[in-house]
Amino acid sequence: MRVLAAMSGGVDSAVAAALAVEAGHEVVGVHMALSRNRDQFRTGSRGCCSIEDAGDARRAADVLGIPYYVWDLSETFEETVVADFLSEYSAGRTPNPCVRCNEHIKFEALLDKATALGFDAVATGHYARVERHEDADGAVTRELHRSPNDAKDQSYVLAVMGPERLERAMFPLGGFASKDEVRAEAERRGLSVSAKPDSYDICFVADGDTRGFLRSRLGAQPGEVRDTEGNVVGEHQGAYAYTVGQRKGLGLGRPAADGRARYVVDVDTGSNTVVVGPAELLSVDRIAGEQAVWLAPPPADWSECEVQVRAHGRAVPALYRAVAGADGGTDGLELRLGEQLRGIAAGQSVVAYRGTRVLGQATVSRAWRDAPATAGAPGGAVRA
Repeated sequence: MRVLAAMSGGVDSAVAAALAVEAGHEVVGVHMALSRNRDQFRTGSRGCCSIEDAGDARRAADVLGIPYYVWDLSETFEETVVADFLSEYSAGRTPNPCVRCNEHIKFEALLDKATALGFDAVATGHYARVERHEDADGAVTRELHRSPNDAKDQSYVLAVMGPERLERAMFPLGGFASKDEVRAEAERRGLSVSAKPDSYDICFVADGDTRGFLRSRLGAQPGEVRDTEGNVVGEHQGAYAYTVGQRKGLGLGRPAADGRARYVVDVDTGSNTVVVGPAELLSVDRIAGEQAVWLAPPPADWSECEVQVRAHGRAVPALYRAVAGADGGTDGLELRLGEQLRGIAAGQSVVAYRGTRVLGQATVSRAWRDAPATAGAPGGAVRA
């Protein structure tokens, strides 16, 4: 097959490209330039897709003996991933930019361009597995599964790609059980990135200051921080900079009457108000999702699954079903959790699994509690 290897400049994508070459595919390496700042540099493990990363990717391609190109996708990245990030925070929601990058960049813009150029698949350095199953009639189904490397599993951020794009995706690192194995493989092949640190945080917020980035783009918008009884307990410079479940950086003027820690329990960007309250108000056992993407047939009736609401969060047992969405199709998701979770915010990605298999993904639109609250907190709805 003709395979386009997405090469970020890190060890994972370099080894993925090497394995694609070793498998006998005709491989071409491509680095995606996503920053409009051509002089952007990494700060240790912060940031990615920088000028150093492009150089590292080129050197890896040279070692592998494959053609290498840099594609400028910065405009598309700004118009989709960054714009969505700003829009969601402006609406009081909490987005996951890595999910949107996989959706709009790696498995939309990149994959569509690769297909137009005659490539059969795109290979990336993600930690996930694709299993191929053939039924008695010869129909083939491809399933997305967790990586055996629990610490690095990325099936959560890949679930948004959908079945059609999964057909043209390759994850050569799917069988690796640890990052040390991948680094050893890179060293054995003479790839200079074998000891390069992983990149963390949001790639376009390389200094890690998300609140500062939001303020630079959205401007200061002073407002009030209130408790659940409506009392003003502090001020803020923009409700968009807060997320449900947040405890640090609240800048409250006085402690709670009972001396207990307070958390953000609601972000109302309409009134530019942040509401804080006790931890018990963060617990939910019901989740509604929108814009669902199904990698298995969506169930009309309640069906068992496990649910994950954060990239490396713990999966909990749940019941799920597909419901009609805004367009009348099955792009809505309802979940009944087997145990309460805390701090679920609208805008987060929720992924349903059965064992290691990804069943579907949706964006949280609402989270609330039907069961009685614990520790004396009131029951009822909890806005996410």
